[in-house]
Amino acid sequence: MFEHHQEEMEKLMKENEDFLRLYNRHQDLDKKVTAAEIGTAPMADLALNKLKKEKLRAKDQLARIMDASRT
Repeated sequence: MFEHHQEEMEKLMKENEDFLRLYNRHQDLDKKVTAAEIGTAPMADLALNKLKKEKLRAKDQLARIMDASRT
């Protein structure tokens, strides 16, 4: 996620508590989604889809914070 903006992300994680909280939440959701997809933590399709949507919302919020920090 945002591989080309690593330096900017690290700065935001140090300076913005909301960004850090969202980033950690996104990472947690990513781990859960991956575990469900590879079968190490099976879950119902509906639950997996909810996690994926929540992960996407977190990513969108992170992108908005990053965009706002550039202005």
